[in-house]
Amino acid sequence: TKNSSFEKIIGFIGYIDKLKSVIRQNGLHDDSRAENTAEHSWHAALSAVLLAPYANFPVEIDKVSQMLLIHDLIEIEAGDTFVYNDEALTLQEQAEQEAAQVVFGQLPEDQGESLKALWEEFEARETPEAKFAKAIDRFLPLYSNIQNKGYSWRIHDVSQSQVRQICHIIEDGSTILWDLTEGMIDDAVEQGFLKP
Repeated sequence: TKNSSFEKIIGFIGYIDKLKSVIRQNGLHDDSRAENTAEHSWHAALSAVLLAPYANFPVEIDKVSQMLLIHDLIEIEAGDTFVYNDEALTLQEQAEQEAAQVVFGQLPEDQGESLKALWEEFEARETPEAKFAKAIDRFLPLYSNIQNKGYSWRIHDVSQSQVRQICHIIEDGSTILWDLTEGMIDDAVEQGFLKP
């Protein structure tokens, strides 16, 4: 019935509040604390709207922002994995697939399937929207590390080559953003808060 779909959606809205409690490796720009995943998702969605003119190709910005609003919902079940932890990333893929079933399975079927498809498109990184969304998703943690002088880089002893390797996919979504990123990486090394 219509009513049970409505109730499922209300329940889901309550459930996703948990994203506010998923603490990320990244710090706020002012270095005062770690950010949570809900903050990151909002920041990414709005940043994408603002940076859309600098995507490598025309993108449906509604789709990009929806992708970014939901792309980390699975962290409610799977937690946040630090991108520089290779071992954890290997285990993460299976955990995320299982988490996606749990998370999106709580919605009415049509909505759940639709959001899961959007999440899968983001992860596959093949469409213009997914490439641009992923570029924004990779840029923001780097930008916060620039602003707070390596909050998560210092803790994990991250090097310049690791950052370049992880962030290089920014170029697939926006070459202008990648050019900026490269300059930021060079500056971080020069200022001594990113290992050469």
